[in-house]
Amino acid sequence: MIPVNAFTLGAEEEQMLLECIKTNWISSEGPFVKEFEDAFAALHGRKFGIAVANGTAALDIALRTLALKPTDEVILPTFTIISPASAILHTGAKMVLVDVCPDTWNMAVENLEAALTPNTKAIVPVHIYGLPVNMQPLMDFADKHNLWVVEDAAEMIGQTAYSKPCGSFGDLSTFSFYPNKHITTGEGGMILTDNEELAKKCAYYRNLCFNPSGRRFVHEEIGWNYRMTNLQAALGLAQLGKLRQNVARKREIGALYHHLLHIDHAAQLPLKQTAYAQNIYWVFGIVLKEQAPYSAENLALKLLEKGIQTRPFFWCLHEQPVFRKMGLFEGQKFPNAENIARNGLYLPSGLGTTNAQIAYVAQTLNELLA
Repeated sequence: MIPVNAFTLGAEEEQMLLECIKTNWISSEGPFVKEFEDAFAALHGRKFGIAVANGTAALDIALRTLALKPTDEVILPTFTIISPASAILHTGAKMVLVDVCPDTWNMAVENLEAALTPNTKAIVPVHIYGLPVNMQPLMDFADKHNLWVVEDAAEMIGQTAYSKPCGSFGDLSTFSFYPNKHITTGEGGMILTDNEELAKKCAYYRNLCFNPSGRRFVHEEIGWNYRMTNLQAALGLAQLGKLRQNVARKREIGALYHHLLHIDHAAQLPLKQTAYAQNIYWVFGIVLKEQAPYSAENLALKLLEKGIQTRPFFWCLHEQPVFRKMGLFEGQKFPNAENIARNGLYLPSGLGTTNAQIAYVAQTLNELLA
């Protein structure tokens, strides 16, 4: 079986983990956490990094710091994983959805104006699959209307937009270090910001809102235990040293698939680049066209029979059963996102995927879609 994601760990990670074990610094109190926060922030030209338990925790905390009210609205793309939506719901604010671009699969920035109301307080752009959101016009729009931007860069570690690191644009930016990301700590996440007050709030909410200046166990607010361990941070520091080669390998994988796949008649392949970014191929996705001989679901089953694992694309937020039960997004339609969600899947493209495996996947897909 060729897994959809295969990752690699080496001697550097082993050495850092052994150092944690030998010194008994394995909890969140260990020194590698601060070192990882500082190094990751510096990589993105940011002043503050707050390491957390996972990418969803990063979103929970980041949205919490904005002190949103039930009447406030937050704009986000309907085509995304559910994490940013759940983080907004936890604040009590209202989600306002926009459609995505059919070619980049990212939030269509030109739709922001129509989504804007007097209650709009924030935008959550989510960089999807390999290409980033068109951030410059989005930031111009946010500045014009005095809106917070919480940039979800979970899938874009090492990517740039307009020659700036993804994760350097928003008032707050969030990351995930799950094993399918370009660097991993097993689980884990990070919040970056240049705002000292927001950074303090993030650290406060991450750590159960322990009193920073008075009695530790006297609490003024409710927070989370969303801390990162020293063991995870040790992995992260070792992985940071491999980021450049990991990004290069991802782009090699993307280029190899583009070279070997001959399915343009049946499927849309990811864009290689836009005017502001080169694809980083966090995953290599395809969107089946109407004339394809299989649905995405059936094609996935055919590939599985051949020993090839795939994953479906994200499901649109406005069609999530849990939100429909809550009475949200009734009657709303977003045709670009719906087409991508129904007809998209992504192929094995992890850092541990070999060229021989990619060649087999491409050959099999060419035959199935011939």
